[in-house]
Amino acid sequence: MFCVITHDIESDNEGGTMQNFVIKIIGITVSCVISTGLFLKVEMINKGGPVMIPILLCSIFSLAIILERVINIYQSKIDTTKFMDDITAALKRNRVSEALEICEQTQGAISNILKAGISRHGSSRQEIRDAIEDAGLHEVPKLEKNLSLLATIAHVSPLLGLLGTVTGMVSTFQIIQQKAQAMYPVDPSVLAKGIWEALITTVAGLIVAIPSFVAYNYLVAKVESLVVEMEISATDLVNILTQRK
Repeated sequence: MFCVITHDIESDNEGGTMQNFVIKIIGITVSCVISTGLFLKVEMINKGGPVMIPILLCSIFSLAIILERVINIYQSKIDTTKFMDDITAALKRNRVSEALEICEQTQGAISNILKAGISRHGSSRQEIRDAIEDAGLHEVPKLEKNLSLLATIAHVSPLLGLLGTVTGMVSTFQIIQQKAQAMYPVDPSVLAKGIWEALITTVAGLIVAIPSFVAYNYLVAKVESLVVEMEISATDLVNILTQRK
């Protein structure tokens, strides 16, 4: 009976891993399709000039990072109270193997660092804390993965938009100069058309930058919340393991 249950759990974990991978691929594919569709079908974006290409790439990377990070952080979120209650109950009954099994069956950074601490049961308090800290050094970067890139996109996108506007204005005034030198009258509509087309890149840059910046702050707050939960859970575990001696 125990073997059957264990087999079912392993099957569920493998299925969940494959499902998570598929979700990530779908999210990235959807982001690419949406961004590419906007670039190809919206006439105003096509008139923005060559600078629209890096802005488009920024939008693709930004959306892909946001989707991937939201999914990853959502998967790392667990019911910490229930999880710690199960771990505490197992350890109080001196069932260390059961506590380790609970950690293995639970997805997330918290379960991984607690597993490292439980594996050092019977050691000194400092050794347990060191094991947990070492595990945390591996888990926290996973939670923060690509957030720095998202922040870079949020800062660079409006600058790219400004660059596109400046280069567009330069081209517009070059045309005006050429017509003036050739003694052709300058049509105000031509000037207005050149200016609003130049401003498209600024609009596009801001459209990419604003959601990226908001998403970055949101994701950072979520990561910080998870890190706090990790620290609290780690401290509780150290107290439980040292009290068992």
